[in-house]
Amino acid sequence: MDFSLFAHMERITPQQTHRSLRDELISLAKMADSGGMRAIWTGEHHGMDFTIAPNPFLTLVDLSHHTKNLRLGTGTVVAPFWHPIKLAGEAAAADLITDGRIELGIARGAYSYEYERLHPGLDAWEAGQRMRETAPLLRPLWEGDCAHDGEFFQFPSTTSAPKPLQLDGPPIWIAARDINSHSFGVENGFNIQVTPLWQGMGEIKSLMEKFNEACTAHNSPRPKIMLLHHTYVASDDADTAQAAKDLSQFYNYFGAWFKNQRPVHQGLIETLSEDEMAANTMMSPENMQRDLTIGTAQEVIDQIKRYEDLGYDEYAFWIDSGMDFARKRASLARFIDDVMPAFA
Repeated sequence: MDFSLFAHMERITPQQTHRSLRDELISLAKMADSGGMRAIWTGEHHGMDFTIAPNPFLTLVDLSHHTKNLRLGTGTVVAPFWHPIKLAGEAAAADLITDGRIELGIARGAYSYEYERLHPGLDAWEAGQRMRETAPLLRPLWEGDCAHDGEFFQFPSTTSAPKPLQLDGPPIWIAARDINSHSFGVENGFNIQVTPLWQGMGEIKSLMEKFNEACTAHNSPRPKIMLLHHTYVASDDADTAQAAKDLSQFYNYFGAWFKNQRPVHQGLIETLSEDEMAANTMMSPENMQRDLTIGTAQEVIDQIKRYEDLGYDEYAFWIDSGMDFARKRASLARFIDDVMPAFA
């Protein structure tokens, strides 16, 4: 099983500077690189200090100057915010600049907060259709002389300029949840990224079942499938309990951004009260400890071995959590030093 890191700059309070957050992200990337992780993934989000990533290619090019071997993945670009020609060209340019290290994860997006600002009137269905039209155009654009007349995009013969350094272009990954998304990805020869979010082992099994169903239905070469999951390697049981509380708070804020009902000022959403978070029993610390990949090193090893047995090819350590940098760094160090060797 391969291991990768999924990370963003995340700003929780006005006291945090964007410059310090960039420095912290670079430090985590350097740890992942020197620790033997395969890749780092970072996404695309707009107007949200909760997840600061307006252009993942810019972030990845920055990280390329501080790392040597780490693959650099978009996890993910939001397809409806891109024209296919622009996406093909920027991905190819980033691949050229990073000496062929780019991997391209693509999704439809999830936050209505972003839709209403960047693409007013867009809903999840149309976003998905735009993603399905965009992703299959990338390889033909990289190959060159691609013309297209579709539902959302029409353009005459066009060639990506520049062309990517990697033969056939960067590997493409599709974020998938329902069976149709899995089928779309497998049918087109794309790798698959999945996340169960807070939903635990039942969802992790269900996502793999959908992937296997899609592979069987299309009778095509099996692509890779990556599991993205919140992870914390604790020093002891008390540290595990604290991580569960921290991740409970993270998911409460995640849900608040997703619902798009609270005021936002200077990129920060209105603070949730302790009572509001306590009332959200779905995101309770007890559930986080049960359903996320958190615990001491041996407990995390045991959990990830279950994912490996299901057939996952890559495990992405999702480090965004609202925790301070010292705790993130300590958890990642324990993962590299104490967990990864069990899978060598």
